[in-house]
Amino acid sequence: MLDVRGLEVTYAGGAAAVRGVDLTVDAGQKVGIAGESGCGKSTLALALLRLLPAGTRVGGQVLLDGEDVLARQVLLDGEDVLAMRWGRVRAVRWAGASIVFQGAMHALNAVHRVGDQIAEPVLLHRKATAAEARRRTGELLEQVGLPAARASAYPHELSGGQRQRVMIAMALACDPRLVVADEPTTALDVMVQAQILRLVQRLVAEQGVGLIMISHDLAVLADTCDRLAVMYAGRVVEEGPARQVYEDARHPYGRALSAAFPRIGDAGSRFAPRGLPGDPPDPSALPSGCAFHPRCAVALDACAVEDQVLRRAAPDHRAACVHAGSAP
Repeated sequence: MLDVRGLEVTYAGGAAAVRGVDLTVDAGQKVGIAGESGCGKSTLALALLRLLPAGTRVGGQVLLDGEDVLARQVLLDGEDVLAMRWGRVRAVRWAGASIVFQGAMHALNAVHRVGDQIAEPVLLHRKATAAEARRRTGELLEQVGLPAARASAYPHELSGGQRQRVMIAMALACDPRLVVADEPTTALDVMVQAQILRLVQRLVAEQGVGLIMISHDLAVLADTCDRLAVMYAGRVVEEGPARQVYEDARHPYGRALSAAFPRIGDAGSRFAPRGLPGDPPDPSALPSGCAFHPRCAVALDACAVEDQVLRRAAPDHRAACVHAGSAP
């Protein structure tokens, strides 16, 4: 359903935030994207919907159901990311693909009732009447577990979990084929996180939409998604079946991410220092060769010279590492 080919995003100033990312999502499939802050996860999400700031350079292809949604919008080097036909952008957003933004309190307009915000894409894309939009808004709120009467509430009158449910309702308002969820459980307590994740899984299963879920939490993605891609310094360094990547990562960075989470029943894992030494590279001054090699305990001399491409690590599992084929 979604086919991303060689996506490149460079911000004004030369920061290479996304470098040659390939990604596919089938209808009804849940794909997770993991990585630490600054690795390019959110930039990738924004690039899919043309939400990047002015001055950003974008290249590659994004095919939605075989249609190049970036046709005449995939910008050549030097072109402004906003130099595109507005009508075509609007046709893709919400109706073809939608997004659940990180931090619902900041994503919702504080001075408008939540019902009006959910109704807006319905009015714009479905050409619905005001009465039809209100009816659709009530249906969507009930679908995400909120009473239809909450449509009259302002964002500050709702809890964090309720605001996130409103964002999910808004994302589903026009029956999109793809939903991008950027850290949908940020700043929520554990019980509410579980409720939101179950809700997302149920809606994807019932409506057959494709889902891209972005998170720092590798365990959440392994439990929620079908496939998992791990990003580092703007590139996908490992991808495969979600549970397999989490339990048997073949890239040193993927293993470090997995080891950073304590395991229930493993008392030692709660207190053992498992942090990764060093810091992520500056995207405007990336090291030569594999971007991870300065922090890698198993790097070879060649890793400092030659960047690594994704290679087979196991059936349906790839990693961009010279050690990909060997067990951790």
